[in-house]
Amino acid sequence: MNRKSAITTRARTICLAGSASLLAIGVATPAAAQVEEIIVTAQKVEENVQDVPISITAVTGDRLIQSGTTSLENIGDLVPSVTFRKGTTSANSAIIMRGVGTITFSVAAEPSVSTVVDGVVLSRSGQAFSDLLDIDRIEVLRGPQGTLFGKNASAGLVNIVSKGGTETLEADLRGEYYEGSEYRVKASVSGPLAPDLSARVTGFYGSYDGNIRNVFYDTDVNGYEHYGARGILDYDGDGARIRLIADYFRANDDCCADVTGVSRGAVLDAELGFPVALGTDQRTVNHNLITRTRDKQWSLTGNLDLDVPGEHVLSVILGYRNWQNTEIREGDFLPRAIVGTNELHDNGFVKTDQMSAEIRLSSDQAMPFFYQVGTFIWHSNNQQDFTRRDIVCASSTLPLAASGARPCNLNDPVNTTYPTATSFSDVNSNNFAVFGQATYRLTDQLSLTGGLRWTRDTLSYTHTRAPGINAATGLPLAGPGVSGSPAGGTIAGGGTGLNTSSGSTQNNNISGKASIQFEPTDDLLFYGSFTRGYKGPAFNIFFNYTAPTNAVPIDEESSDAYEVGMKSQFWDRRIQFNAALFQATYDGFQANNFVLLNGQIITNLTNAGTVRTKGFEVDTIIAPFDGLTLRGSVAYADAKVRRFNPNPLTNAPDARDGTRLPLAPKWSWNVGADYETPIGSALKFFAGTSYSYTGKQFSDLGEGGPLDSYGIWNASVGFSDAEDLYRLTFHARNIGDKSYALLNVGNGQRYQIPRDADRYFGVTLSAKIR
Repeated sequence: MNRKSAITTRARTICLAGSASLLAIGVATPAAAQVEEIIVTAQKVEENVQDVPISITAVTGDRLIQSGTTSLENIGDLVPSVTFRKGTTSANSAIIMRGVGTITFSVAAEPSVSTVVDGVVLSRSGQAFSDLLDIDRIEVLRGPQGTLFGKNASAGLVNIVSKGGTETLEADLRGEYYEGSEYRVKASVSGPLAPDLSARVTGFYGSYDGNIRNVFYDTDVNGYEHYGARGILDYDGDGARIRLIADYFRANDDCCADVTGVSRGAVLDAELGFPVALGTDQRTVNHNLITRTRDKQWSLTGNLDLDVPGEHVLSVILGYRNWQNTEIREGDFLPRAIVGTNELHDNGFVKTDQMSAEIRLSSDQAMPFFYQVGTFIWHSNNQQDFTRRDIVCASSTLPLAASGARPCNLNDPVNTTYPTATSFSDVNSNNFAVFGQATYRLTDQLSLTGGLRWTRDTLSYTHTRAPGINAATGLPLAGPGVSGSPAGGTIAGGGTGLNTSSGSTQNNNISGKASIQFEPTDDLLFYGSFTRGYKGPAFNIFFNYTAPTNAVPIDEESSDAYEVGMKSQFWDRRIQFNAALFQATYDGFQANNFVLLNGQIITNLTNAGTVRTKGFEVDTIIAPFDGLTLRGSVAYADAKVRRFNPNPLTNAPDARDGTRLPLAPKWSWNVGADYETPIGSALKFFAGTSYSYTGKQFSDLGEGGPLDSYGIWNASVGFSDAEDLYRLTFHARNIGDKSYALLNVGNGQRYQIPRDADRYFGVTLSAKIR
């Protein structure tokens, strides 16, 4: 019995037992209920989510815990218009919204979907994928959000807000165990320190062995070890509200290995030594290097809201974040170097230092005319060291192996070469902006809103690339380098090899929005909006950088977005129904383009052309009686390339015109239910279930293979005491045991298989002090 079959058999037994328990519980007598009200800061002021004229989904911290969502990688299970691009390291991963996102390896490019944590905009997508720790809520804002949030928000924004201090002493402890030796524990304490002063301290630890077997080392991989802590200090008194935050996060992941799901030819299949053609059911690799990701991140944040004369609030947000990412990557996906196939191993290190400050003045929202104005300043320094180690042998003196392959003789300096090369990149980004947004209520029902943002971006870089040394001659390698990248120019004093380049660019932009809002009743809102989005210029700064081509700056990306929508509540606010229609056109779309260089396919970030996404979203919540909540969401997005820029050499039209964008399923939806009822006077029973569907898609423009549609069914049941201080919960994930991949490169030669592609079970025990 193979590994996956064993899990499936064990899963069926547990699933049947859980179903029997659920049927044995009676249904409570119906009582009055209402959909929970959620307060958000999607427009940088506190508002009921139903009063915000934006397509937005707000997910509470309790909902994240109930659904088992521990990072933004899984947020698409709750918000169907969001997909996730899984890379071999967090630095190469990205969030896609409404089918639009930036997929790039460059350290001199911004994401299209911004992530904001406690008011601070993150510089790189990879910074956003740490564990979600003690979260009050997550707000997913779809469409361009640059007027108020500025950087990196041309396709959308994820706003993460942490829990703060409390007026009374509270403590929470939660421990979790899942099949596959996955453990997680989290503890937090909050309470008052003095009058008007409170605090919260949280710590966590988690580890997992992994879902892929590496037979070379006889160990599981694609697991993780995460730990960290956060401290928050809150002051609320004398017309001032101050929040200070410090946090620290570490990750040591042996993730994420690419698995081979199709034949690579008889010889390479035999080298791997296991059945290969299993598609997305493959759970085995034979790699002599374990792909790893190591993250270290710490940050300091300060927020001030000060009441000033004239019913205004002055807000100041200061932030500093330091992020370090190490990538160790297996690039040939074989157990050794053989004749005719390069052994390719990568080792990269990225360090990001960012500092930002925002000052904003907001007027009283209760007035017929209210506004906010502000200024934003930002600096980010991104540095990358990247080494690609390559072993090449055209022939070998060693005998043929049983697989039919001839191993390279690593001690043969004539027939075996090591065209290893190292690059260093240093990128500085500066952003300054002035912005404002105002709303005028023409009547109690009709409002107009307008906003503008003036932005100045400055971007500069230095890139140095040094080739390896020829083992036979002891001299720098000349000519084509590793993976098609040139070995370099002339070294001072003679010889070839070192390649150094630098450049800079700057850009000014005016973006903004205009919207109309009509509220015929307190529970019904209609709105329409036009938004001009903006993402700043970039350079293609990576290991495969080539001058002078990549020395030319990549122009800004702009978008024109139209949206109409409605938000409603009825049946005594037991039903909430929201819907939106949208269309957004992106000009100068920044995307990876696959090109041929020195006989190798490499990726270049370019202004790829014009793309458009259009579709609709529907979200509904029903609370028919106390204890039962039903949810459903559906998203349709037709995201296509309208015109890919012609080939610069031939001026021929590109064959990708009219094709769908990568990681942009047309249809995605989810449904779910949560139920809670008392059992006598001492206990409560609760249960939850959800099903999320993601339609067919493909990975990357040019190189990406298809990704089949899939649906994932999760469920949980549990018990608590009457006051909900102690909870025991049993979890079932992917009950249908549906295998799927998040990435497909080379039409099945490289799959990224996530943890949730197998059925597994777990248990959670939590305790509270109140």
